[in-house]
Amino acid sequence: MSALFSAGFANLPDYLGQHVLLSVSAILLGLLISLPLAIAAYRVAWLRGPSLAVASVVQTIPGLALLALFYPLLIIVSAFTAETFGFGFRALGFLPALLALTLYSMLPVLRNTITGLAGLDPAIIRAARATGMTPWQSLTMVELPLAAPIIMAGIRTAAVWVIGTATLSTPIGQTSLGNYIFTGLQTENWVLVLFGCISAALLALMIDRLLALAEDGFAKRTRWRLWAAFGGIVVIVGVSLFPLFGHAGETITIGTKSFDEQYILGSLMQDRLRAAGFATARRDGLGSTVAFHALTNGDIDIYVDYSGTIWANEMKRTDQPGRAAVMAQMTAYLQKKYGVLALGSLGFENAYAIAMRRANADQLHIDTLADLAAHAGNMTIGGDYEIFSRPEWRAVTKTYGFHFAKQRQYQSDFLYRALASGDVDAITAFSSDGRIAQYDLKLLPDPKSALPPYDAVVLISAKHAHDQKLIAALKPLIGAIDLRTMQQANLMVDRQTDKLTPETVARWLDAKITH
Repeated sequence: MSALFSAGFANLPDYLGQHVLLSVSAILLGLLISLPLAIAAYRVAWLRGPSLAVASVVQTIPGLALLALFYPLLIIVSAFTAETFGFGFRALGFLPALLALTLYSMLPVLRNTITGLAGLDPAIIRAARATGMTPWQSLTMVELPLAAPIIMAGIRTAAVWVIGTATLSTPIGQTSLGNYIFTGLQTENWVLVLFGCISAALLALMIDRLLALAEDGFAKRTRWRLWAAFGGIVVIVGVSLFPLFGHAGETITIGTKSFDEQYILGSLMQDRLRAAGFATARRDGLGSTVAFHALTNGDIDIYVDYSGTIWANEMKRTDQPGRAAVMAQMTAYLQKKYGVLALGSLGFENAYAIAMRRANADQLHIDTLADLAAHAGNMTIGGDYEIFSRPEWRAVTKTYGFHFAKQRQYQSDFLYRALASGDVDAITAFSSDGRIAQYDLKLLPDPKSALPPYDAVVLISAKHAHDQKLIAALKPLIGAIDLRTMQQANLMVDRQTDKLTPETVARWLDAKITH
């Protein structure tokens, strides 16, 4: 069995368990809200339009956006409760995913419950009242049982929606089967992408079939179908959640951004901490802003960020006092404002830069960013999802007077292929990326120092900033990785053989550092 499949199966218990826990919790919470609201809307006609309209509007919001929107909202609420009542809560991971998926589950349950109840023959309801039943007895003993098959059809739809959408919770720090998909997309590991898609599809299919059996049981009034469906769901949920039990003690959570280098460094630090006796967990694929806020709020404990990112985006600095000064001022700022410990630079920079195909750059006599400015008006530039909205990009365009004809955004790994294929003329690249050499690209120097330095810095949350055992485990990494070594590690993952996953490359990197 290949290393890729082995890695997939090794993570399956945790990913599946977390996915099922999130999905079941969201579906149950959605039912607790939707069923009473639907019954109220059935009884009070004017509630039907507004309740269905609100639920329908939620469905128009893309799933990933809805999940992401809850994170800043919960940060605000947590800050308020901490200041007012003396307690806060984690705003990253399970809670925002739960709330978003709960909203996503409501429309089919609301719609089918209202439709099922409103579509009953009025004569049946009059007959129930004629026998002396109260409105509550009529509802629970006659109306809901008769509408149950239609209600179950709505629950089936909600369950499938929630299980599928739960894969999008990875970027906000919630472990799920989406970890396979997002990691696979970022590393171009299509085995992991298929692993995640197939696992989520099979889970949704099994739950749908069991709920269909329950729907059939309500329609045909056969109890054994109901019990079989209930028992099957209990077995699936129980088996999935079993591996999650028994995680005693405190766990150190490592956060990573969504590209190869971060996955490698996350695995490297995880191996070091495990060797020192720590229980660890990972939250991969976080956006830059989300990851930084997660660290300062204590939602993650360790994270590698880049000095220029903090300098420009968090500190709002546009001056360039030099690499050492940026590091020193950034360290003092993080300690004073957040209590975060900047343990030090790993030894290399992952700097933003603009790259072109070498042959094209030489043909146009473009050697620096200053040379590029004269040709930008006829060029298309590609960038990752963040760069064109970052202050660094605004600083570069202002300094050099760039006015590109078109801007296109790509998932980071596809950037290089877009440049190689001629879809774009230049890209915003990363200096530690091994694909610069692989595709024979030319990095254009920044003679006016519009971009700050981007040292890779190990950051430790305030909660663990004085944990000497943890610091001792990570301290040997400081200054131990030069740029060439990191480029080699990144390129090894890019080669995509079954033995070169981020985890195996992290072990290679660890051995190189040790020796």
